Amino acid sequence: MTVPGASRIPYGGDYNPEQWPEEVWDEDHRLFTRAGIDTLTVGVFSWSLTQPAEGTYDFTVLDRVLDRAAAEGRRICLATGTAALPPWLAKKYPEVNRTDFEGRRHRYGQRHNFCPGSPAYRRLSSAMAARLAERYGRHPALLAWHINNEYGGTCYCHRCADAFRDWLRDKYATLDALNDAWCATFWSHRYTDWAEIEPPNALTEHWRGPDHTAFQGTTLDWFRFTTDALLGCFLAEKEAIRAHDPDTPVTTNFMGMFRPLDYHRWAPHLDFASWDSYPPLDAPPTWPALAHDLMRGLKDGAPFWLMEQTPSTTACRDVNPLRRPGELRLATFQAIAHGADAALYFQMRASRGACEKYHGAVIGHAGRDDTRVLREVTELGRELDILGNAALGARTPARTALLFDWDSWWALEISDGPSRLVRYQDTVHAYYRAAREAGADVDVIPQTADLTPYDVVLAPALHMIKGDLATRLEAVAARGGTVLTTFLSGRVDEHDRAFLTDVPGPLAPLMGIRVDEWDSRPEDVVQPIDMGEFSCEARLVFEIVLPRGAQSVGTYGTDFYAGTPAVTRNSHGKGEAWYVATALDQPGIDHVVRRVLAHHDLLGPYAGQPGLETATRVAPDGTRLVFLLNHTPEAAHLTAHTTATDLLTGKRVERGEPLTLDPLDTAILRVQ
Repeated sequence: MTVPGASRIPYGGDYNPEQWPEEVWDEDHRLFTRAGIDTLTVGVFSWSLTQPAEGTYDFTVLDRVLDRAAAEGRRICLATGTAALPPWLAKKYPEVNRTDFEGRRHRYGQRHNFCPGSPAYRRLSSAMAARLAERYGRHPALLAWHINNEYGGTCYCHRCADAFRDWLRDKYATLDALNDAWCATFWSHRYTDWAEIEPPNALTEHWRGPDHTAFQGTTLDWFRFTTDALLGCFLAEKEAIRAHDPDTPVTTNFMGMFRPLDYHRWAPHLDFASWDSYPPLDAPPTWPALAHDLMRGLKDGAPFWLMEQTPSTTACRDVNPLRRPGELRLATFQAIAHGADAALYFQMRASRGACEKYHGAVIGHAGRDDTRVLREVTELGRELDILGNAALGARTPARTALLFDWDSWWALEISDGPSRLVRYQDTVHAYYRAAREAGADVDVIPQTADLTPYDVVLAPALHMIKGDLATRLEAVAARGGTVLTTFLSGRVDEHDRAFLTDVPGPLAPLMGIRVDEWDSRPEDVVQPIDMGEFSCEARLVFEIVLPRGAQSVGTYGTDFYAGTPAVTRNSHGKGEAWYVATALDQPGIDHVVRRVLAHHDLLGPYAGQPGLETATRVAPDGTRLVFLLNHTPEAAHLTAHTTATDLLTGKRVERGEPLTLDPLDTAILRVQ
């Protein structure tokens, strides 16, 4: 979301002043002013404070928090506080406590602890949202509504089971249609009454956890239902807010590549996307970049908010490394480079107790004003002042798309065979990484997205094909574009039923191949792949390809299928389609993807510079911004590819002149 009339990117983060006496607030706001903090997210876990008992509301503290923010000239992203139940609610209405995968009804504790099908939860959470909107909808500090927090989890209670059956009735209408979709004649599962259907869990269809299920179609629909059930909670609160405040934008904070919820199903209902960035330990910079681009793609390329990131360290992992000097700045500018129109932290002041007391914060327990973290946050605030509104509302002019599909993710990872070692995230990231490190801007989009803007469509591990996607991919190639897909693509329909045709199903005519067999091996089994002037290795799954018009680009080196195609290219219309039949190592993927991008003149000007990330945004007035981000501990010595001005330093650089980026440094070039 771009804030109308904003002079710069909103900057701040989660603030919990209710944890502190008011004299501490004075010091907080002094340091906020010093650091350039102008936006605060408040009330995220305030339900037990604002509603100490049913029918009793107390907004005294929240009134003072918002009024103080307004007096200081700060804006508020106001949360509804409904992500964690107050103890009285769980005691009075035990139905709100979730039943877990093993069938155990939980007692009160933790967070994400509510049953989405609980009438009491729906009624009381919506009432809280309505009360907040009625009271603060016209408050001068209000900038946005933040419903709940990091939605997740599932419940297997009898109410959720009934809701699942209702959801299935709406989807299938008849039991005959459901039995057909689920292949229910297998293992005598044909249903004759809706009441016979049970949620798939450890007591019914599953063993060894949520990914091992006897009936993939049933579990797949359960995952979809869970997404919709939690979405229903969000929509109920949004509707309550809209009854009193029809205009203020509404969001909830996502978690990037979060498997349990299909964010594409949520996207139409958000006024803007926002997410919390906590990359896995030692993840390459392309991992958070992929999540940023996924969030941007939720709203057709519109800017998103970085709702949370740590200013220093996390606390929830076994080991929680500290961000080194410069890493916070680099991560923040990377988010902005990929479409963030806000940069917020968790948290503004460190909590004194409980499980996040050691989580990084802008202000530590001692409240000191001379810490390294506060200095870095302050310097970054100064640079955001310099950047001003130059990037606000800017879009990414990508000609390369990567298809990201939750249904394929779910279906692939709950499948029995060919290999449980294949992970959807890792496969998708490997191809995204190859494109990004080659300097291509990438839109991460759903299967339903318009493909006409793109010259290259990457579709790794596209396990499930839905609707008219195959036809639309053929159209990309027919007009001169390139489509690339991989092993385990085109295998199943929307119900997770195998296509009754040659693999890769509806993609076979475009790819010009037939796959009759596939060989799955342990991770230590390596196949050498020969691509003429280039060799690499492959693991996990080796599909045995029979060309049906396609040309072999790379071949297997061992076993009875040595010499058969591992990588193919097929001419289709004015364009072509590539098929990668095995899990190539990263150098192999890089080689293939760079050949595809080079064919369309999409290699970036610094594609040969390891560790240097480039990203482009185009502002509403047409100004082109090129972000250069050096992710290495060494200086990057470049030759400027264009004449531009660095917005952070004011320095002008001419095309062909030397350009140096310090370690972990960023340049934002306004192209002349």
